[in-house]
Amino acid sequence: MSVSADERHRLGVIGGLAALSLDAMASVAYGPEAIVLVLALGGASAIGLTLPVTLAIAGLLLVLVLSYRQVIAAFPDGGGSYGVAKKYLGRRASLVAGASLVIDYVLNVAVSVAAGVAALASAVPGLYGYRVWIALAVLALVTAVNLKGVAHSARMFIVPTAVFVAAILTVILAGLLRGEAAVTTTSAEQAGQIHALGILLLLKAFANGCAALTGVEAIANAVPSFRKPRVIRAQRAEVVLGVLLATMLIGLAVLIKKFEIKPVEGVTVLSQLADASLGHGFGYYVVQFSTVILLALAANTSYGGLPVLAQLLAKDHYVPHVFKLRGQRQVYRYGIGFLTLVSAVLLIGARGDMNTLVPLFAIGVFVGFTLSQAGMVRHWWHARPAGWRFKLALNGFGAILTGVAAVVVTASKFTDGAWLIVIALPVLVVVMQAVQRNYRRIGERLELGRVPDRPEARRSRVVVPVNGVSKLTRDALSVASGLGHDVVAVHAVNASDPDDVRAFNRLLTDWERWNPGVPLVALADDRRRLTDPIVRYIKHTEIETVFVLIPEVEPEHLWQRLLQNHRGALLAHALRRDTNAIVCRLRFRIRANEPALADPAPTLVTISQG
Repeated sequence: MSVSADERHRLGVIGGLAALSLDAMASVAYGPEAIVLVLALGGASAIGLTLPVTLAIAGLLLVLVLSYRQVIAAFPDGGGSYGVAKKYLGRRASLVAGASLVIDYVLNVAVSVAAGVAALASAVPGLYGYRVWIALAVLALVTAVNLKGVAHSARMFIVPTAVFVAAILTVILAGLLRGEAAVTTTSAEQAGQIHALGILLLLKAFANGCAALTGVEAIANAVPSFRKPRVIRAQRAEVVLGVLLATMLIGLAVLIKKFEIKPVEGVTVLSQLADASLGHGFGYYVVQFSTVILLALAANTSYGGLPVLAQLLAKDHYVPHVFKLRGQRQVYRYGIGFLTLVSAVLLIGARGDMNTLVPLFAIGVFVGFTLSQAGMVRHWWHARPAGWRFKLALNGFGAILTGVAAVVVTASKFTDGAWLIVIALPVLVVVMQAVQRNYRRIGERLELGRVPDRPEARRSRVVVPVNGVSKLTRDALSVASGLGHDVVAVHAVNASDPDDVRAFNRLLTDWERWNPGVPLVALADDRRRLTDPIVRYIKHTEIETVFVLIPEVEPEHLWQRLLQNHRGALLAHALRRDTNAIVCRLRFRIRANEPALADPAPTLVTISQG
């Protein structure tokens, strides 16, 4: 059975994991470390709580995976938490969900690229001073690959994803087979520290470790990117992601306890685990460099998710409609361009420093998780299919967990930069509401959705600015005559300049001798200005509809544009700004090898209304 060209550019299960799950996969490089850094405050014995905290995170991951399988089935057009909140929680909640996802997608790109470059600079210290340029180069590469189509990018990322997953699983298996590490006894003082810190310590460790869950929603956001049957393929990809991620997180947590891993400045927890399991040989470097590559490529999750989300927001008129446009390779290029531009600004502003960006990360995604879970609770309550009580309880529990995580993460990282997200989130919501109001006003003025009155013929005038008698003038008047019977040629004259007056008299003589059947009107001005007299003439024309046809020469080569005076562009800009005229720029291409008497063919007409 043949597959259409459109379907060939879409994803299968493995391609979906490679294109949309790199963020979640790569999070095992910093998720366990985030837990250890917090628990280390309670002493060596508190680090032993890494496994229970990780199991709690794995439980939340299970809840999220089961929930998003249902989201995928309920919302096959994608959208994730935005689609759920829009249907079940109302417009404002959906905007909060959409804004939080936009912020998270952008930060994911910046953090992933910065983290990958930081890991590379750690291996090659000489590159540290060039990390911003390297980050921008990586960003440009990922952008170029995605502009070719998400399926193409997925094929490129399958191999590094497989190598990374195999490397992490090898570390876990080798570490479990190694001899037992010495067991450290818990002192009374350490037990007292754990008791004193108590639930706050565990909550903060849980919230930090939940950074490993970023990217879990990306598959649900990009269901339209999968091949048919889209829902089934997306659900399978979601389950495979959950199984792999939970296995890696729990396995690494077990090794952290077994090898008594502690925070070491300049050495990551994953590096310590790889060293303890595999030794400092070839296997160790495979783990490190595959981590570097995958962290850099994890940005691709956002490139698969945000353009689809932006397309859904554009359909609802919350962002400019250009985000709905797709290129030949079925990619939303404006969404990709927006993501690249904002991520580049963040990377430059943070000077490529991952630690400056990480405090801002993961807050938005937890807001989206919470809204999605709460929306699915209402979904089960209204739909009430078989087993709905269990599903409702599952989503309700997940909403509570992710809501607590969102509050704890925001509070614990507020002074580290999270306040920017607290401000940016409502600002983005207000901006989207303003865009929607603008589109609504335009729709009301255009009476969209209503049957208009019958069209009536209106008198119109076509004004053609001319500078001389030539084939360009002749062809412009020919086109103008096709637009209407009332055609007027105009020429601006500097009345205070004798040379300009004499030049116009010569033009008038040539015009009368030519006799094109179109009147020539002199627009006098006391200064040598082109735009002002024509603008005044258009403003004082009593006819309601005025076309201004500006003839221009289109050069054959780009460098020849430097030889032009660009008066047509200046005039078009002034007319659009100051009048209601319909401006047409009629361009005629001149070819170098054309016979002298051949007529230049018009190649492009751009029409806009002031």
